[in-house]
Amino acid sequence: MSWNYNKLWKLLIDKNMNKSDLRELCKIGPVTVSKMTKGEPVSMDVLEKICKALGCNISDIVDYVRDDS
Repeated sequence: MSWNYNKLWKLLIDKNMNKSDLRELCKIGPVTVSKMTKGEPVSMDVLEKICKALGCNISDIVDYVRDDS
């Protein structure tokens, strides 16, 4: 099981933001952003903070990638 946050990274680019801006805006730590960069799961609380801060839905920032191996 894997998570893909490419939509989030694209949204940040569209909003002229970087990962540090996201951390400050959402009050999340660098370890959390690192997990997302690696496609690892983060808590729903974190995803909620991001959605509220960016004015979007969860489907706008993350996709579940099924592992069929």
